[in-house]
Amino acid sequence: MTPEQLRVRKRLYDDFEFYAQHALKIRTKEGEVKPFTLNVAQKALLDAVLNQLQSEGKVRIVILKARQMGLSTLVGGWLYWYISQHTAQKSLVVTHHADSTRALFDMTKRYYEHTPDILKPHSKYSSRKELNFDVLDSSYVVATAGGDGIARGETFTQAHLSELAFWPNATAKDNLNAILQAIPNTKNTAIYIESTANGVSGPFYEIWKGACEGINGFVPVFLPWFIQDEYREPVPKKFVRTPDEEDLVKKHSLDDEQLMFRRKKVAQNGLELFQQEYPSTAEEAFLTSGRPVFNTQVLQKRIEETPDILQRLAMENEEWAEHPRGELITYRIHDPGETYYIGADVSMGVRGGDWSVAQVFDSKKRQVAIFRSQVHPDFFAQVLVALGYFYNTAKLIIESNNHGILTCTRVGKDYAYPNFYTEVVYDKLSDKETIKLGFHTNVKTKPLIIDQLRASLREGEVQLNDKVTIRELMTYIVNENGAMEAERGCHDDCVMSLALVNHIHEGKFDPVEVTDEFYFEGI
Repeated sequence: MTPEQLRVRKRLYDDFEFYAQHALKIRTKEGEVKPFTLNVAQKALLDAVLNQLQSEGKVRIVILKARQMGLSTLVGGWLYWYISQHTAQKSLVVTHHADSTRALFDMTKRYYEHTPDILKPHSKYSSRKELNFDVLDSSYVVATAGGDGIARGETFTQAHLSELAFWPNATAKDNLNAILQAIPNTKNTAIYIESTANGVSGPFYEIWKGACEGINGFVPVFLPWFIQDEYREPVPKKFVRTPDEEDLVKKHSLDDEQLMFRRKKVAQNGLELFQQEYPSTAEEAFLTSGRPVFNTQVLQKRIEETPDILQRLAMENEEWAEHPRGELITYRIHDPGETYYIGADVSMGVRGGDWSVAQVFDSKKRQVAIFRSQVHPDFFAQVLVALGYFYNTAKLIIESNNHGILTCTRVGKDYAYPNFYTEVVYDKLSDKETIKLGFHTNVKTKPLIIDQLRASLREGEVQLNDKVTIRELMTYIVNENGAMEAERGCHDDCVMSLALVNHIHEGKFDPVEVTDEFYFEGI
């Protein structure tokens, strides 16, 4: 090869976008076979991939997308580009439906068939499920979710898990776990999980939520519908924007053609389905299966406005100190002259189960901080006492149900915390009053504190700052039996602790500024 040919060959090896445009062919929506030129959404995803490769040397990405953005085409092209130029690679592609599996495999075969000879690896065989490059000892395998045993006993270097939210419920979690275990956590490996949303339960939602919270190693990539140029419709002459559309223009800089596209889709399928399949934000994509208890539109707006985390603190020798993985997340500076309130929900402390959560309010009902961890009930008592004293001997309320009995006993009796919520219970038979530690949640008291919280949020009394809390509020529903609970696969620990702290709060207090008008002669 000449120096110029070597330069081009090296660029084809290193630069996927250059390779795609010159070596890959795709079938367009118009039915034409053309060179693969990346669209806006595909470029945005590629940027995320390159950033993670540069920082970590591997790819772990979960993608929440609108419909028909070409992201499976991008991921499939990337996999083919990589395995067709590297030795000992094995890529797995799993989709939710047999037709989709065939479509992605046909797409990859098209890549291979149109690859220039100088770049085309020798193929030993090709079946309906595998494309094998024998000289490179690399292969590309496809499968359909639903059966048992996907990836059992195998080792893969890359995986593309398509439309995970629509995998069959019975086997989705087991198959996903098997696939993730089959890919070593080493450099030059890749896992792409992409899907449109399908409710707030199941492995896709869990992985997306974990990625947003930064706890599972995946990078969340959200691509809103309006970045696609094709999602537009001609605008009639008498077009007038609605107030909701004016808000969308302010938030996302939409133009009238995009608004017209949205109008038509909403008219066809309704607003909720449009938000699921063509989301503007990640939060509005995930619809609940029940009736939301709290106003999701208000919560969606607030989650976009939440401030950055101020500090992460960890408890060391019953004192709070800054720590990069601290479980106490603060959003406002501690004020020695402020009055604080703390509400706590207690869990068993088992990994993979519910969470022990403490919410901190100030006198203006601003969410100052949140502690969220899977700690044992007895240790949680120690945490709450330290937290209470840190926040100026805050008034503390703890749910006394189940595991909360131990936490309440330790806080109220062993530690004798002085500003602890208690209930006076009257026994008609003995004609005596008994003081009970903590707050007992039952069929009467739970609706009371939830209704109080709903009213406070509706009236704008509470300032929420924590995204995890807001997401739990959005997935707190009235089920088909009329009971209020977390959507299946979600948690409500943040909701209950928030309801408790709101219950004991003495009301939003705004100091009155004293001026000369308040002074009278003789006073």
